[in-house]
Amino acid sequence: MAATTVDALHFTGDPEADAFLGHEPLALLIGFALDQQVTVQKAFSAPLELSRRIGGFDAARIAGMEPAALEEAFRAKPALHRYPGVMAKRVQELARVIESEYGGHAERVWTEAVDGSDLRRRLEGLPGFGDMKVRSMTAVLAKRFGDENAQDIAPDHPTLGDVDSPEALEEYQAKKRAYKAAQRAGEKASWDSPR
Repeated sequence: MAATTVDALHFTGDPEADAFLGHEPLALLIGFALDQQVTVQKAFSAPLELSRRIGGFDAARIAGMEPAALEEAFRAKPALHRYPGVMAKRVQELARVIESEYGGHAERVWTEAVDGSDLRRRLEGLPGFGDMKVRSMTAVLAKRFGDENAQDIAPDHPTLGDVDSPEALEEYQAKKRAYKAAQRAGEKASWDSPR
């Protein structure tokens, strides 16, 4: 059975936020939901700051908030995302799915999956989780949490799942920037392992 927590996920550069991601499965899912149009550090540090702003962190609390209050928590300076209104709505939708389908326990998304196909289906059913996020999330589950179902479907190319230290995050992001720059320039780009 896969672990439900790890000591830390080194995605933010802030030891407290990294530990929060490792201990709070919902924080990890929310970080992935927010991981677009902002840096990895911004997306994955937002769950800890959201917890501070709303006075706690669980799916029922977030799901049951007045939408305007949650949006205000996202908009407060510094904003939790480049698009605070849209992302507050997405996070609330995600929390509602976790509350209604998984009894408020985000880790059940992966711990109760019967195989890789079921895990993929569960992740794809989460608001804000397209193919790329599903692949990256399965890599994190496989490499950081030891999830066997995720190991069956995790991608071979480097993802956040390969990030196991602050240094590895820097290397991963540098290679990702180079890859994107090569793609924009019309060059044939390939990922190399971040380590």
